Parts: sequence; structure tokens; C-alpha cells
Amino acid sequence: SLMLAKAKEEWEQEIVDKQSEKERYLSERITPLHTSGLSLSQLQDLCRELHEKVEIVDEERYDIEAKCNHNTREIKDLKIKVLDLRGKFKRPPLRRVRVSADAMLRALLGSKHKVSMDLRANLKSVKKEDTEK
Repeated sequence: SLMLAKAKEEWEQEIVDKQSEKERYLSERITPLHTSGLSLSQLQDLCRELHEKVEIVDEERYDIEAKCNHNTREIKDLKIKVLDLRGKFKRPPLRRVRVSADAMLRALLGSKHKVSMDLRANLKSVKKEDTEK
């Protein structure tokens, strides 16, 4: 709970810092408009200047948006190419198959050779007396 409280305080401080940074940046970039005491022709000139600035910013926004769309399309095409290079189908997961020793030897040696192998014959026989000791 202490860590959560500390994280919440830091998060709130970060929000306040971002807001103050935004206000500082806007105050540097944007000069306040003084429209009081201007004649009609001066107000029209001011509106034209503002309109030109808005057009410039809008053109830049459009260019950035077009670049972003182009990059998104290119990324999508590259993803499709990567999928095509990997192959169209996913490999199915291999399943465990129980095969007897005879069937395995038949598969290895071929079906012509009939091999039967008694695996229990090779086991060591243990007497009950030995296990009790």
C-alpha cells in the first residue's frame, strides 16, 4: 500500500509537471492578441495573417498524416511478405504415438524382414531371497 501511495503521488506530480511544461511552451510560442483599438483594415490584415498560419500548419499536418499512412501501409505489406516467406500453413503439433518394439524394428528394417524380439528374455532374474536381504 505504501508503494501504491508513492506511485500515485509521483503520477500526480508528473501530470502537474506536464501541464506546467505545456503552459510554458504555449506562452513562449503564442503571443497574445491585442485586438482592442485596431481599425477594421488592421483586423482584416490580422485575420489574413492568422489564416495563412493556419493553412501552413494544416499543410504540415496533412503531409505528416500522409507519411504516417504510407508507413503504416508499408509495414502491413512487409508483415504479409514475412508471413508468405514463412509458409502459408502452420505446422501441426506432433502427437505421441505408441509403437511396439516389433513395429519399430519392422519400420526400420522394412516389412520384408520379420523380426520378433523378446525384450523380457534379456532381463536378469531375481530371486525373492535376494530382494529380502
